Amino acid sequence: MLTLHTKITDPAVARGAPVDGRLVLPYELREKCRLRAKLDTGEEVALFTVRGTVLRGGDLLKGDDGRVVRVEAAFESTYKVTCTDPLALLRCAFHLGNRHTQAQVGDGFLRIRADAVLRDMLAGLGATVVEQLAPFEPESGAYGGGHHHHDTLLAPVPLRQRIHRPGDPPAGDAP
Repeated sequence: MLTLHTKITDPAVARGAPVDGRLVLPYELREKCRLRAKLDTGEEVALFTVRGTVLRGGDLLKGDDGRVVRVEAAFESTYKVTCTDPLALLRCAFHLGNRHTQAQVGDGFLRIRADAVLRDMLAGLGATVVEQLAPFEPESGAYGGGHHHHDTLLAPVPLRQRIHRPGDPPAGDAP
């Protein structure tokens, strides 16, 4: 199994790196620090990151065998929020932030995960809320960390650790 644990952050290296596979993940899984997933080819990979790391669409990861994998944001169920004027959109952003809701900020729109309660609240504020399948790249927040310009070891790889898939039963239920 390919183990991914190093993020290529040097722009010069990233430009010239041949990409050997794609790892397409929804935002929820790009936040995980330990993950077992599959490349677009079907090959299984183990991903190890430092807690708090968020992978973004376009990130390049180097495997233990030297191969490079590009992370891509999967299309997922979201709402695109627009308003007739910037002040109304700002009010929507304030109310989403007040509820600690992750939001992607775009040119004249906000994007959030689909949630009927939030949809109704935003509509009540006068927003137009349209359901879309789209990549979700929310803001990292004020404490999201800085940028580095060298390859970054994301996390030490444990010698023996079972990596759980999102649908696996809890450890105590395994045969």
